[in-house]
Amino acid sequence: MKERFAKYPFRGNAHGLTMFEVTHVYQLTPPPPELYTVNEYIVAAQTWHDLRFFAYFLHHIEPRLNGRVRNFLLREGLDKYDPERFLDYKQSCVIAMLECLESYDPYKGAEFLTYAHHAMGNALIQCRMMEESGSFASLDEYKRVRGIAWLYKESGKSKGEVVSEYAKKEGCSEETAEQYLTVAQFNRSQVSLYVTAQDEDSEETGEDVTRDDSWDYMAILWNGAQAIAVQTAFEKLTYREQRLLEERNAVCMTCGRVSSISARKSFEELAVMFEGSTASGAERAYRKAVEKLTVLLVEAGALHAVRLKRKSVKRIKKKIAAAVYEYQADCDGEWGEIQFDFENGTAEIVRLAEWDTMVSKVFAERAVKYIRACDADNLPKKLLFAF
Repeated sequence: MKERFAKYPFRGNAHGLTMFEVTHVYQLTPPPPELYTVNEYIVAAQTWHDLRFFAYFLHHIEPRLNGRVRNFLLREGLDKYDPERFLDYKQSCVIAMLECLESYDPYKGAEFLTYAHHAMGNALIQCRMMEESGSFASLDEYKRVRGIAWLYKESGKSKGEVVSEYAKKEGCSEETAEQYLTVAQFNRSQVSLYVTAQDEDSEETGEDVTRDDSWDYMAILWNGAQAIAVQTAFEKLTYREQRLLEERNAVCMTCGRVSSISARKSFEELAVMFEGSTASGAERAYRKAVEKLTVLLVEAGALHAVRLKRKSVKRIKKKIAAAVYEYQADCDGEWGEIQFDFENGTAEIVRLAEWDTMVSKVFAERAVKYIRACDADNLPKKLLFAF
């Protein structure tokens, strides 16, 4: 079991932190005294000028705080199981709440969490800004860059049209708008820059800026320190495998340029590039290259993957009513088993991979979610997918 856990650096680190510790950092023993509502702890902290009540408040709202940080990291395409990063984002939210404590007026009718929600959102975006490869003069500038990047991605319009539309919307000059878009495109060629989407209270938070997310690993490609792992893994592929991945996904692994989806090669075009191949042969070679790169990235700790193989199916009137899949966590170790009942819309994890209740359950849940999203009449016999 110790060897199994040693393969998961994202659950621990040089400082000895674990995800359990960082998600329970504000839990008090014994529990704090109960008040009628959680907001009363904030009122008490203000009335008595005693931050112990703020600590009691954090004890009760920590699960909600964890959820907000986790959702933000997911939307940004970041690893939600990295203890140090998770704690950094979480502590930034707490600092934002402390700064809001003095100016909060409970008699205006709003709960403290509602009052501090916008400040916490800014704190999360500030953390994200610090991780980008580019430099920004202020948080407001970073938000504007995210905003125009989102507009460029979602509208599908030309650069000139987007610049004109953004300038009218924000009341700035087209020259300024073009500068923001240029910065966004420059960052996207190096790291994964994320932009505005709607949070639970319509606050702008995060969405991928890439115009053509055709490759499952594009979000990882130039994501900070991961870029080194990706480049190292890519260099271990054969020349043919490298060309297949680059041409099919319209990406240059030398400079990080991501071209428009219209520039990606079809399998027929790839077959012509590699004489003696057919379109179906080029597709099989491409799939094998993707799988090989995935395995290399898993070995490097850059991502995780679930390998699935269908064990059996049960048909009723030629339709698949149930299926049994075996799954493997990170392409290594003993297989687990999952049973799917498509008639009742249920799934049961019969056996966890390596009988591991702590780590491989995450992989099992990913496998369940993936298969349930598939067409029951077109279930894959085997596959490998990354997350």
